[in-house]
Amino acid sequence: MCGRYANTKSGEELGRYFEADEVDEVRLPPSWNIAPTQRIHVVVDTVPKDLAGLGADAPVTRRVTTARWSLVPRFAKELASKYPTFNARSETAAEKPTFRSSVVRSRALVPADGYYEWLTVGKTKTPYFVTDPEEGELAFAGLYSWWRPPAAAGSDGAEGGEPEPWVLTATILTRAAAGPAARIHDRIPVMLPRSEWDAWLDPTIAGDHALVQHAVAASQPVIERLAVHEVAPLRGDGPELIAPLNPL
Repeated sequence: MCGRYANTKSGEELGRYFEADEVDEVRLPPSWNIAPTQRIHVVVDTVPKDLAGLGADAPVTRRVTTARWSLVPRFAKELASKYPTFNARSETAAEKPTFRSSVVRSRALVPADGYYEWLTVGKTKTPYFVTDPEEGELAFAGLYSWWRPPAAAGSDGAEGGEPEPWVLTATILTRAAAGPAARIHDRIPVMLPRSEWDAWLDPTIAGDHALVQHAVAASQPVIERLAVHEVAPLRGDGPELIAPLNPL
């Protein structure tokens, strides 16, 4: 699973790296300790609603924007959930009500410098930081969903007031662990190589279980080359959090 990660690049830097057409003006500070429900950068491909019926011929725009890390489906009555939704299991995402509509048309990439995982031995949990030494950047396969309070969804607000704004929310797909990080935990984020970004993000492709499993298989080369090192317990936020202690 992935419950903490680091991203220190600006929206503009991510826009260049992911070859985005647009970068939203919302700015997030660098963070070495991003936690669920915080705002994160995501990369999405969209088509204008009035041209969505064109299918593969519809013009696609790639955008770097921000989302709340923990996906909330449109049918949810509240933003907060008693169940964790910051990760989605790749084995079941296409069938779970919370995630399946997002698998179809609302897929994203979540950029990261690296992520943390904890090795548990008895009652001792030791944190490790995981990176891609070849690319220097990870692209987690993610899903997104727009949400706002149900009372606001069908109205223009109480007594002529402004309606509640939509909230963009996102999750990170996980799979069975492999490669160097498998020694730490039995789950790992699905990390896509550059060659798979377009197909994963393409909103004109109706996603299903097969597409998710293709992404899982495509993540294998990235997972096999990951580098892992022990770090100090995570407290606060700063570059010292990813400083290596003892290589695994």
